[in-house]
Amino acid sequence: MKQKIIKELKSWGIIVVLFLTLYLSGLHTEVAAFAQRIILSTGLIAPDTELSIEEKEDVDYNFKLQDLEGNVVSLSEFKNKVIFLNVWASWCPPCIAEMPSIQSLYDKIDNDDIIFIMLSMDKKSAKAKKFIDRKKYTFPVYTAASKVPDVFRAPSIPTTYVISKEGKIVSKKVGMANYDKKSFLKFLNKQTASTD
Repeated sequence: MKQKIIKELKSWGIIVVLFLTLYLSGLHTEVAAFAQRIILSTGLIAPDTELSIEEKEDVDYNFKLQDLEGNVVSLSEFKNKVIFLNVWASWCPPCIAEMPSIQSLYDKIDNDDIIFIMLSMDKKSAKAKKFIDRKKYTFPVYTAASKVPDVFRAPSIPTTYVISKEGKIVSKKVGMANYDKKSFLKFLNKQTASTD
């Protein structure tokens, strides 16, 4: 009986050491993101498309963004374009889990018609830049350079918005999703031709 208890304690000790190592090394976020990416690969969590007319909100273009090189732009510079806006942070496992699908989507779209804004909620842009560089993502990343408009405030991250050329939010997804889907690409491309 005593040997069984010792064996059980050793097993739990290994598990505790493993979790502490992951946590203290910062790898727990990556491991959680990897597990969530497996869930996304099942196709069970898809992005939302086309809100009803009553749900479509007007976009507040009075919003300044700063890219990772320190350049400040206004959201209004992207008026009359379709905008894919994803709110994320480098400490958020679901955000990290969906990023490969966003990169794949970004690689497939026409960047003249559809603007990508990956809005980092990291307190320091250097942390976001380090993460993006390490992962070799090429989509445009920004931080807020002014107050985030209420229309882009969500209860959790990641949250993704698709904004029509007419300045309406036509899709809003709170939570992670796999954006590398033919149906979502078709939806985005449809927006480039739409006139609400």
